[in-house]
Amino acid sequence: MDYLKETPSQTAGPYVHIGLAPAAAGFDIYEHELGFDPVPEGVPGERITVTGRVIDGMGAPVKDVLIEVWQADASGRYADSPEDFRGWFRVVPDFETGVFTLNTIRPGAHGRHAPHLSLWLVARGINVGLQTRMYFPDADNAADPVLNLIEQPHRRESLIATGESGAYNFDIHLQGEKETVFLDV
Repeated sequence: MDYLKETPSQTAGPYVHIGLAPAAAGFDIYEHELGFDPVPEGVPGERITVTGRVIDGMGAPVKDVLIEVWQADASGRYADSPEDFRGWFRVVPDFETGVFTLNTIRPGAHGRHAPHLSLWLVARGINVGLQTRMYFPDADNAADPVLNLIEQPHRRESLIATGESGAYNFDIHLQGEKETVFLDV
């Protein structure tokens, strides 16, 4: 059976950030961009900052990636949070450095799942969005069912941020020796 080769329209394309995050690309189109206000005033919880980069297989930062973040509130609840916390937001990296910054609240444990951020990435050359998680180094992650599905301990570490006290770093490696574990959901 012959297979057709991919065309640019079958990937996220080089302009994903313009379509999904126009203000970050310098286009003043909307008064409030969808997904860029993660934690309104008055939402309870410890404020945290996560910085990081998405690194390609050659070791260079991917500067035009869009990351969608899904998370529980400080009590471990998702959409049924009593505050105005949606638990979903978008972030794009700085187009010069490739560094992204997430300013949010530390999520609570949800059932048997340790506190984590669910991350979905889309960028040029990525045909299907990539799903991963970021866990906290100062949380009890031992019983988390997703982490426990990963047999190799060194691969499990690719999902655990570094840092402490509300300031964390999480680099996402698309390929290579340090490749981040991606989930097939």
